[in-house]
Order: sequence, then structure tokens, then C-alpha cells
Amino acid sequence: MSAAAAPAPAPAPVVAVLGAGAWGTTFAKVLADAGCRVRLWGRDDAVARAVTEEHRNEKYLPGVDLPATITGTTDAAAALSGASIVVAAVPSQVARDTLGAMAHLVEPGAVVVSLMKGVELSTDRLMSEVVAAALGVDADRVAVVSGPNLAKEIAVAQPTATVVASTSPDTARLVARACTTSYFRPYTNDDVVGVELCGAVKNVIALAVGIAQGLGYGWNTTASLITRGLVEITRLGLALGADAETFAGLAGMGDLVATCASPLSRNHTLGKHLGQGLTLDEAIAATGGTAEGVKSSQSVLDLARKHGVEMPITAGVVAVVTGAMPVADLGPALLSRPQKAEGV
Repeated sequence: MSAAAAPAPAPAPVVAVLGAGAWGTTFAKVLADAGCRVRLWGRDDAVARAVTEEHRNEKYLPGVDLPATITGTTDAAAALSGASIVVAAVPSQVARDTLGAMAHLVEPGAVVVSLMKGVELSTDRLMSEVVAAALGVDADRVAVVSGPNLAKEIAVAQPTATVVASTSPDTARLVARACTTSYFRPYTNDDVVGVELCGAVKNVIALAVGIAQGLGYGWNTTASLITRGLVEITRLGLALGADAETFAGLAGMGDLVATCASPLSRNHTLGKHLGQGLTLDEAIAATGGTAEGVKSSQSVLDLARKHGVEMPITAGVVAVVTGAMPVADLGPALLSRPQKAEGV
């Protein structure tokens, strides 16, 4: 008797990544390296052609070879057709309109992943809520990815870990399997609120650290801002029902350290330009584009005030980027606050 034929391998998942910037392209590479077939959507025809034909995205991720299993497109219908996982990597403040225009193209039952970091202006909604509303999917089909994930390091396969959070353990596990590689290790978590807040507020704290370093302050100041910044993130998270342990983990302290300390962080870099005396417009130009923390700082502060949470570093950053406070006054303003116990 002949041996029974081995079962055919399961087809590789089809994933649509919406947003061909540095992080979207990098995560597309991670997914492809993990065995997925990836369609990378963006608005730039030249970028889409280069991704497909040259396996490069020199505009947003220069010097990195991309797997041939990634194709670029500017056609949302082509990107989303047959995709069982949809990854949102567009700027947070335009996410609702951008994704809403594609809602009718998402496959029934598809899982949606948010890579976006921020709080929506005018609504104070977290990105998972924006994604669910814009694409018309239930919350248990949404996952968020956040951690010490600087795109340029991951793109060249430097080892890192991340957190995949969802209210549904099955959704979190599905996404984690889809992005597990030899250099990218995801952990699952059910604390969506905590993980998202960490990703949003750490950008604001990174602006403060950059400002301080631009002013010439050293590592004592940096360490103080990072530590007290984590206190602000934790305060707000707990007020919104997040789990305390999330803030000591990869999405909390891990991402905060990476974003505040690395010159690869756009928020840190932009803050440093501000500290060196550039105007906001000049700092944005010198950084090569805006950083999420600039736009999210006001919405984070609004959310904190709505819940009665004190966030002095965030308030100081808002005052600087809106022009209400000279950049040199940020340090004295924070240090002159009334004394209190550290744990309060």
C-alpha cells in the first residue's frame, strides 16, 4: 500500500497594510518574513511601483530590501480583496476619514490591526475605537500593536519584542502568529486601553525629553522626565480602567525608554530641535515631517482633564508647541510645582 499523501500546507495569509510610511512598510516586511502575502497600500504611485518592482521603499525606508511577497498598490480594493488581516498604519488624526472610505472593501470577518499611536482630536477616542468605528468592525476583531519598535532597527532585523493587545484572546493570538519572526517576538495582552495609552503618551514625553536635551540638559533631567512621564501615563491609564502591570512592561516602560532615548525617534528629534530654538514649523521641517506627539499632546491633555488626572509634563509640552510658553520656561515651570510625596 502506498503511504497516505501528506496534507497540503495551509495557504499563506493575505494581509493588507494600509499606509506605506516607515512603520507600515517595516511591519509589512515583518509579516512577509513571517510567511504572509502582503499588499502594501499607499497614495504614492512611485512608492507602490518601487515596492512591487524593485522591492524597495527608498522614500520612507531607504536602504532596506523588501521581500518579494510584498506588493505595492494605490488601489484600496486590490489591497483589501481577500485579506484576512487588515493593518492600519495611517496618521492617527486622519485615520477616521481615510479608513472610513475603505470600510465597504474590508472582507467579512477580517481582523483589523492598529499600528497607530495617538488620541483623536475632538473626540478623545483611542485608535482602536476609531478603527472599529471607521471600518464598522466589532471591538473583538481589533488588535493593537505597541512596544519598543523603532522602525529602522526592525527593518534590518535587529531583535525586539512587542505587545499585541485585543479584548479577544483569539484575535490577539492570530495577529501574534502572523507577525512572529526570528527577530520580532510578540506577546499577547488583553489590556487594550493600557497598551494604547502607553503608545500615545510616550510620544508626548519624548518631546519633553528632546526639548530638555536640546536645551543642553543631561541624563539626570532625561531620567527624571522618563520616570515622571511614566507616572503620568499610569495615572491616566488607571483612571480609564487599564491594568497597572501594563505600564511596567514592553508597551509602557519599554516603549517609553526607546522613544525618549533614541535619535531614531521623530518625537525625540523634533523636541530636540525645539529645545535648540527652532520654531515648530522649522522643527517639523528639520525632522523631515511632523511627529504624532505634536498633534496628540492636546488630545491627551483634554482626555486627562476630562477624567481629573494631573499631567504636568504633558501640559508643559502643549504650552510649548502651541506657543503659550517659551521653550526655556518648561523646566522651571515643572520644578516650581508644589512639593509632594513621590507616590502621589
